[in-house]
Amino acid sequence: MRLLFVLLFAAPQFLIYRYLSERLPNPTRPRQARLVRLGLTAVFAVFNFPWLFVAHRVLFGSVWGATWIPMIGPFVAWQLLGWMFAAFVALYLLTKGVLWVVGAAERRVRGEVDPLVAFELSDAPDVRVSRRQFLARATYTYAAAGAALSAYGIWTAYALPSITRRTLVFPDLPAAFDGLRVLHISDLHAGPHLGFDKMQEIVAQASALRPDLILQTGDMIDSSTSYIPSYVRAFRDLWAPLGCVTVLGNHDHYAGAEAVTHGVKHAGQIFLNNRCHVIERGGALLAILGIDDPENWKADDPQPEYVDAALRGAPPEAFKILLAHRPGAWDSAVPRGIPLTLAGHIHGGQFYLPLVGWSAGRLITKYVMGHFQRAASQLYVSRGIGVVGVPIRVFVPPEIELFELRRTGGAAS
Repeated sequence: MRLLFVLLFAAPQFLIYRYLSERLPNPTRPRQARLVRLGLTAVFAVFNFPWLFVAHRVLFGSVWGATWIPMIGPFVAWQLLGWMFAAFVALYLLTKGVLWVVGAAERRVRGEVDPLVAFELSDAPDVRVSRRQFLARATYTYAAAGAALSAYGIWTAYALPSITRRTLVFPDLPAAFDGLRVLHISDLHAGPHLGFDKMQEIVAQASALRPDLILQTGDMIDSSTSYIPSYVRAFRDLWAPLGCVTVLGNHDHYAGAEAVTHGVKHAGQIFLNNRCHVIERGGALLAILGIDDPENWKADDPQPEYVDAALRGAPPEAFKILLAHRPGAWDSAVPRGIPLTLAGHIHGGQFYLPLVGWSAGRLITKYVMGHFQRAASQLYVSRGIGVVGVPIRVFVPPEIELFELRRTGGAAS
């Protein structure tokens, strides 16, 4: 069954290769056609050979493990591009088929007269384009656009995170915490794409914001404990008067939860695992609820047991903030009257279509990125800092958020 899934997932690449190898070469130029076919074969072989290793992992181990092929993201991205190209070709063929059906029906009804639907854009020879020329130009244009978009996405992935500033308003916020400046960091992914120097820059950037409280929602480490010492050296300089509170994410578990937990504590942070940390200021209480990443997760997992475990340690009168790596926990926070939930995990999908408003993260959750509000409860899902697998972010730049909590005013700005 797993092998069938891999074959189905990889099928568009083979179909595209077969289609282009038949339609792209010009049969009137045999030497050029042979070079085009060789070029297509080389491209598809290079980009699809690693799927043999992916198939091995699917059949005999965990797909996301750190052995054999540590990051299958680049090949997943290539496959998704194949699906997109296949969709464009299918749309072209569908349009062509519809026009043929309309033209055939018209000829049958009206006979051999000037058709209402013409296949040629112009009768002028200098503007007439054959189907092979159209396909060739479309393919090369698509490849050029893909290369440009990839270059932009890679540059964005390695850029320093942007600062998202937002005021969040709560009618029941204690006066002592009115104006509290909260820095939210998520999905650092210290690893092959984010080393010690970059972490130092991020710490300096965050420290310059002078937050009162720092909250971190998981995936500090990418996939190996070897990156923990660099994280500790860099992040022990991140400080706030009310502390830095941290929960684990799924990649922290992949790397080794115990080792990451030790590193977080060694960096001077307050670690929460389904429990509560209470902050007192001016006679008022702020309860930070931190939950762990679930072992057997599902899409938009609300994790009610974990949320309830953390709530048991919270004073009833305290203003509560839930820290969860996965944003689905908000579905448990809302009915329990938790005013604010902070999460990450999705990275904004790492690919976003601005005009359409669609992100690849929609395949995982309905809470992809940004601010959400339901009744008196609010959620903010960070786009995060790092990347998983392929180092690319298309129209979803990395971010850290600085929130100012306010007691009075209108809706959150």
